[in-house]
Amino acid sequence: MTYKNYTAHIEYSEDGGCFVGRIAGIRDIITFDGESVQEIKKAFEEAVDFYLTSCAKKGDTPNRPFTGRFMVRTSPELHSAIAMAAKRTIRASTLGSLRYVAKWPIFIKVQ
Repeated sequence: MTYKNYTAHIEYSEDGGCFVGRIAGIRDIITFDGESVQEIKKAFEEAVDFYLTSCAKKGDTPNRPFTGRFMVRTSPELHSAIAMAAKRTIRASTLGSLRYVAKWPIFIKVQ
């Protein structure tokens, strides 16, 4: 479930007999609950709105959810080796065959 780019992580609580959720992918802890799908959806949206409003009132910048981008700093040599391998239509799952050795040279095994 997503609202304003925030994603909900929802589980069913046997003890409480209801759905409990929290906003996933941010450092702040924001929880909500509901007894039905409609209630948990409404509670999630209210929690996001309350969080954004509260941050604005306090002058805080709200945590932004993960973007799906993963930035990594690496050496130019490794970057080049990965780019060359990608041009050979290497799949992400095949990157396990990329052998990174602490010292150069870099060895790439393309299957």
